[in-house]
Amino acid sequence: MNLPNLLTLSRIVALFALVPLLMVEWKGCATFAFFLFIFASITDWLDGYVARRYGMISNFGKLMDALADKILVMGMFVVLLALDILPAWSVVLVLIMLSREFLITGLRLVAASKGRVLSAENSGKLKTVIQIICISIFLLQHALELDGLPPHAHLQAQAIDFVHTVGLAFLWVSAILTTTSGIGYMIRYSDLLWEKELV
Repeated sequence: MNLPNLLTLSRIVALFALVPLLMVEWKGCATFAFFLFIFASITDWLDGYVARRYGMISNFGKLMDALADKILVMGMFVVLLALDILPAWSVVLVLIMLSREFLITGLRLVAASKGRVLSAENSGKLKTVIQIICISIFLLQHALELDGLPPHAHLQAQAIDFVHTVGLAFLWVSAILTTTSGIGYMIRYSDLLWEKELV
């Protein structure tokens, strides 16, 4: 268990730490949750950098890096829905994104069983970045609602409305990118699904 793998696993730990921080209404908890998520997101880059820089790349790290990303991001979308931070109608978009992640993970498992490794593509990486930005924006909105915007309280309502609108825009972009990248992935590797097993 080296440093890069610990950083990877910290994203899963962060998800479970974020839940109580977002559930309570104590002053400062929502703001702390916002910065904790930012830190957890940064570890996605940091673990890979450390692994490459110090020669600590491992099969466990390759597997858990992608898995920890999905657990953190999709887990946060579910949490935001459950706590009414996301609008109720967005459950459709979240289900679309969840379905995509399950399908692609299943495809990777099929590929692995055939001795093939499906690496992450640029469209998938962009999708993850947009999802992280989207979640960060809604966490910022939640922090503004609970912790305020001192010393400019008169601007708080306008700031919350603006952040919410930007968050919704990123939510739609996230869903569209998730769908298109998933469809492209399935098309490119559809041969894996129709290959006949050698007896």
